[in-house]
Amino acid sequence: MAAQEAPTVTKPRRKTATQHGGSSLADLLQALEDYLPVLLGLVKDGSQLADKVQFVWVNQEDDEEETKMANAWYEVLSVLHLMAMLCLSEANSLLLPKIFSDGRQLNVSEESRRNSIDILLKAAGYLDCAIQHVLPRLPPDLRKDLPVDLAEGVLQSLRMQALGQSIDLQLRMAMGSPRATLAVKRRLACEMVKCWHEAENSIAQYPLTEGWGGKHQLFIKWKHVEAKAAAYYFHGVILDEGNTEKSHRMAVNALQVAEEFLKESKRASEAFNMMPPTSRNPPPSGCMKYLHEKIPKDVSSKVRMNQDLYGQDRILERAPTLPDFAVALKPDDYGLPALDPSWN
Repeated sequence: MAAQEAPTVTKPRRKTATQHGGSSLADLLQALEDYLPVLLGLVKDGSQLADKVQFVWVNQEDDEEETKMANAWYEVLSVLHLMAMLCLSEANSLLLPKIFSDGRQLNVSEESRRNSIDILLKAAGYLDCAIQHVLPRLPPDLRKDLPVDLAEGVLQSLRMQALGQSIDLQLRMAMGSPRATLAVKRRLACEMVKCWHEAENSIAQYPLTEGWGGKHQLFIKWKHVEAKAAAYYFHGVILDEGNTEKSHRMAVNALQVAEEFLKESKRASEAFNMMPPTSRNPPPSGCMKYLHEKIPKDVSSKVRMNQDLYGQDRILERAPTLPDFAVALKPDDYGLPALDPSWN
């Protein structure tokens, strides 16, 4: 089913007939949602069945290829993780431009971006439920044997990644809207920094140095650095609106910091794409395409203006502190479903 969903740039994408008439990813997600109420019968209060069935899952980021556990809560945790992964994949597919057989490309619509945000928040909701309500049900001796794919820090990192990517899309839409103020754009960028910072801290405790796990860590580092470049840029532009020498100096300093993070983001992107399994290194898109053009131009202009006004000394002050905004987006509320009536 996943192979049917994979987009290709060499030939037109074909729709595959599926049971529910939608995409195969949606079909698989529906199958898992139908499965959970049946599965939960193994762990209901008083059940003697929780450790009677051996469940086996293939791992993506762990050194061990697969993990077997005779515990139904492990199966519930694995199902919720897969449901979140399907949502992340579906959100990603909505953000890929459609390419026709004649080479024409249809850009991603704002509706697709909004739908993608909804799906990312759904993924965060599944992960939140896994962390809050399923992981604590596993005995301590089994929790330490979980693959790194299902470790609490990795689940938490994925949850914050889903929120960070949602805010990234919000910022992208704000930058295309004439009604969005600089203050709104700065707030979104600062919220994004907070999400990616937490995502990076949560996954950093695991020794993921190669393969999919290593790429995952590098991806989060890359997006964290990009978010800081955006946040310092918008903060610098707002500071420059002040009428004092101090505000102009702080503005230039913030813009210079943004430029350094922009350079670092290019290196982080290259490191991510070069790590096996290697991936193509596409040109910047969305808000980063705009910032790759604006940041160097604005830094050069503001430094020159500042030197003309206040002398030739280079700005060497410490980077101004970014404003601290609470993350407004929250994961969707998701609770484990009621037992399937068949258990009665």
